Amino acid sequence: MTIHKGRGFACINYPIGMNLGGDPSQALVHATPDGKFMVTLSSIDLGQGMKSVTRQIAAEALGVPISDVYVDTADSDTGPHCMGSFASRGTHRVGNAVIRAATEARSQLLEAAAEELEVDAGDLQLDGRGNIHVKGAPHKSISVADTSIAAQFRQGRTLAGRGIFLVPPSNADSETGEMSPVTCFAHAALVVDLEVDDETGEVTVLEINSAYEVGRALNPKLVEQQLVGGAWMGLSHALYETTEPRYPEREHLPIDFNSYVMPGPGDIAQHNIAILERPAEDAPYGGKGPGEMCANPVLPAVANAVFNAVGVRCDTLPITPERVLRGIRENGGARPQGRPRWQPASSRPQLSINLGCKLKCLFVLRL
Repeated sequence: MTIHKGRGFACINYPIGMNLGGDPSQALVHATPDGKFMVTLSSIDLGQGMKSVTRQIAAEALGVPISDVYVDTADSDTGPHCMGSFASRGTHRVGNAVIRAATEARSQLLEAAAEELEVDAGDLQLDGRGNIHVKGAPHKSISVADTSIAAQFRQGRTLAGRGIFLVPPSNADSETGEMSPVTCFAHAALVVDLEVDDETGEVTVLEINSAYEVGRALNPKLVEQQLVGGAWMGLSHALYETTEPRYPEREHLPIDFNSYVMPGPGDIAQHNIAILERPAEDAPYGGKGPGEMCANPVLPAVANAVFNAVGVRCDTLPITPERVLRGIRENGGARPQGRPRWQPASSRPQLSINLGCKLKCLFVLRL
C-alpha cells in the first residue's frame, strides 16, 4: 500500500445570468408610515444571501440605515416579475432593479421633505442615519420618519418606486451567429491537494487554495461563507454523491437519492481563499456575486489531482474508490505524474493573476 499525493488545478470564467428576452428582474420599494422601507421581490432566497444583499443595496440607494429596510421575497403572486434564482444572476439582475426602484422612492421622499421644509428638493441630502438635511444648513432638517408621516397623512403622497433591469439586446452576426448573451463574467482559479490510497482507491482532500474575482464583495463575510460552502458542494459532487453501490460492500453506502452520502465534518479540509475585486460597470455597486462559480472549478481540479497522484484519468463522476482502483489496475499499477512544486519555493503557493479583459492565471511549477 502506498499513499500518493497529487495536486490539481482548474480555472473558470463564469457568465452572470443569461439574456433570455432581456433576463428581466423587477423590484418594488415603498415607505411605511413610520419611515421604514419595504422592498418587494419575487426573487427567492435559497440560502445564497439574496435578502441580505438586496437589503444593503436598497439602504445604500435610499440613503437610510440598513436597519430601516426590510425585504419581502414571498412569491410570484405577490411580488413583481423575476426570471428566477438561477444562473448566478441574483445580485446583478435583482440588485440593479432594486437600485432603480429605491432611487425613484428616494426622489419621492425628498419631494415630500422639500414640501415640509419649504425648500427645493435639489437642495436636500440624506445623511444615511435617518435624517434629511438642507445642503449648507445642516441645522435645518427633518427625519425620514417625520417625512413619511407627513407624506402619507398630510400631503397625500405615496413614497414608492418601481425598478426593472433588462440586459441590452445583443445583435447576432449574420454570417457566424456570434453574439454576447451576457454582460459580464466572474472568474476563479482553484488548486486542490489530495492523497490517493492505491490499495483502497480512497481519495482524501488535504487542502484547497482558491482565488475568486467577484466584481465587488458587497458583503465580504457572506461571500466568503458562500465560497466555502460552494467548494464543499463541488467536492461532494466530485467524490461522494451517487446511488451506486460502493466498494467493498453495498450496505456500506446508500442505494437511493434519499440516503446518499455527502461529506461531513470529518471530511473538511483547510480552504484558503483570496477574494479579488474588480467592479463591473453595469453591476450594482460593482458586485457580480459568486453564485454557482463556487462549486464548478472544484470538480475538474479534483480530477486533475487524482490523475497527478496515480495517473488515472476519471471521466465519470463521482470519482469513487472502485473507479480509481479500476483505473489503477488497467494501467498496471499507480503511475504518479510527478509532484509539482511551486517556484519560488516557499511554504505557501504563490499565485499571480492579471485581471484584464480575460483572466490570466500563471502558476509556475517545477516537476
